[in-house]
Amino acid sequence: MVEDKVIMRTGLNASLLALMLTAQLAHAEDGWGDDAWSDEEESGPVLHGFIEGALGGRTASDPALTDDNLTLAEIRARLESETYLGETRLSGKLDLYTDAADGGDNGLRLNLREAVAEFSLTDNIDMRVGHQVLTWGTGDLLFLNDLFAKDWVSFFSGRDDEYLKAPSTSVKWSIYAENTNLDLVWTPVFTHDEFIEGERFSYFSPLAASQVSAPAGKVVPEEPSESFSDGEFAARLYGTTSLLGSSSTEWALYGYRGFWKQPNAINSSMQPYFSRLNVLGASLRTNIASGIGHTEFAWYNGTDDVGNDPLLPNNQLRFLVGYEQELIPKLTLGLQYYLEHIQDYEALAANDGNSPYRPDENRSLWTMRLTYRAMQDNLTLSWFSFYSPTDQDYYHRPSAKYRFNDQLSLTVGGNFFGGADAHTFFGQFERASNIYARVRFSY
Repeated sequence: MVEDKVIMRTGLNASLLALMLTAQLAHAEDGWGDDAWSDEEESGPVLHGFIEGALGGRTASDPALTDDNLTLAEIRARLESETYLGETRLSGKLDLYTDAADGGDNGLRLNLREAVAEFSLTDNIDMRVGHQVLTWGTGDLLFLNDLFAKDWVSFFSGRDDEYLKAPSTSVKWSIYAENTNLDLVWTPVFTHDEFIEGERFSYFSPLAASQVSAPAGKVVPEEPSESFSDGEFAARLYGTTSLLGSSSTEWALYGYRGFWKQPNAINSSMQPYFSRLNVLGASLRTNIASGIGHTEFAWYNGTDDVGNDPLLPNNQLRFLVGYEQELIPKLTLGLQYYLEHIQDYEALAANDGNSPYRPDENRSLWTMRLTYRAMQDNLTLSWFSFYSPTDQDYYHRPSAKYRFNDQLSLTVGGNFFGGADAHTFFGQFERASNIYARVRFSY
C-alpha cells in the first residue's frame, strides 16, 4: 500500500512537470515570430539552478547503526525555470542527486521541489495549483500553526535550510479584501513529514526501551486513505492593524483539519499510524522598541484522543513568544520561548502503567539565533540553539557561509545534540551529532 501511494504520487508529480514543460515549449515556439527577435524578454523560459556537493559525518559512532558514519554524501543538480502561458505563470524546480549516505543506494534520484501554475480567477482571487512548498506562522524554526510537511532528515543532515520545508501537491486560493485576506489550502492526499525512521539516524523507542534503527526498528506507518475525507484542509485569515503603538501590526487566525504529521499513535496491531488532528490558532507580529516581536498560539485537538489512551497523542496547547533585534550593525539576535502543555495529563498518568518515559505536562523550550554578516555580506556566521530546561536537552546549529562570487559559495556547519536522558526529543539524537560542508556553484 505504501509503495502504491509513492508510485501514484510520483506519477502525479511527473505529470505536472510534463504539463509545465510542454507549456513552456509551446510558449517558446509561439515566441519564434517576428517580435521574438526584437524583444529579448519574449525569447522564452530561461533555465537556471545550481550544482552542489555535500559531505557530512558523525562526531561519534552510533552503536545502533551498522553502516559507516556518513550522514551526508551527495552531489545534487538543481534545474529551475519559469514562464508565462497567457496570464498563467508556470514554474518548476527539479533536483537530480545521488546520495551515498542513504542505505547504500547510490543511484541517481529525482526530487521534484515545485511544479506550479499560478493564475487569477478574478481581480481579488488568485490560485496556485500543483506541487509546491507552503508555509505560514511567526516562529523561527518552531512551527505551531504551520502544519505543512517538513523534512527533518534533511534538516538534521546538514542540507540547506530550504530543504526543511517539504513540498506537497496542493491547491491554494488567496482571496484579497480591503483590510483582510484569506488563504485556503487543500491537499487532496495527506502529506506527512519526512520523519526520523531509523535509517540515517537511530531513535529512541519507548516500546523497546532502547535506541533502535533499521531494519528491525524502521518505522513503517499505516497511512490515511486517499479519499476526499482524508485530505488536508488549512486556512489563514490575516491582515494588519494598529496595536501597541505600531500602525503595522500583523495578525492572523489559523485553522487546520487533517492528521498529526508524524506517526505518533499506535494501533491494536502495534503499528504506528497518523491519528486525526484539528488545530485552531492565532498570531501577532509587531514592532517593539527597535526590534520585532511576535507571539503565536495553537490548540491541537486530536479527534481520536479521549485523554486516557497512552497509545494516542494527547491534546495540546502550544504557545510561542519571540523577539528579534539588531544589536550592532550586521549582528542580529533573535530569542524565542515555547511552551507545550499536555491536556488531560492526569488521565494519561493513570493509564500509562507509570511509564518512565512519560513526557512532562509542560515542556518548555528556548531558542537563540545569532547572525553576523561581514566582508560586504559575503561572509555569514550563524548560531542557532534549542535548549529545553524541562527535558534538559539541547540542539546547536552553528554554520559559516562564504560567497566567493555570485556563482560559488562554501558552507560549513554542524548539528550537535545532547541531553541528560536518552529518551527526550533532542537527547535521543546525541549519536546523530555531525559536521558537514557544502560547495555550491550557481548558474
